[in-house]
Amino acid sequence: MQGVFLVAAEMAARGLIVSPTSRSAFGADLLVTDETCGRAYSVQVKTNGKPASFWLVGRNARKLAARSHIYVFVNIDPRKGAHEYYIVPSGEVAKRTRIARRPRSTWYSFRRDDALSYRDRWSVLIRAKVPTHRRA
Repeated sequence: MQGVFLVAAEMAARGLIVSPTSRSAFGADLLVTDETCGRAYSVQVKTNGKPASFWLVGRNARKLAARSHIYVFVNIDPRKGAHEYYIVPSGEVAKRTRIARRPRSTWYSFRRDDALSYRDRWSVLIRAKVPTHRRA
């Protein structure tokens, strides 16, 4: 939950309206809109409590790709008191999710190397436009 609230605070500081979902919401930790309610997003937050080279994402990450769905990957560094944020469109996560199979388990992960170009790229939220309906 620490990552969810850190991301919500970052988004609110950028003028977005943010609401955490209930823990049972599939695929979304935050629901976000701009000030005019012209764009809406679902946001999945994945957090590492210390710097790591990947995040576990779950098997649905390979299927869940929508222009209005965004992942925010967070690495918390308690030694430095700093946080790394990677704001990645769900389509990129779907394409780059890796699978590691073990005898009794399967792991789905997204690597930090695949996210580097998205570090602190909060503008992804502005470009991930949801189609709007025009009035006649």
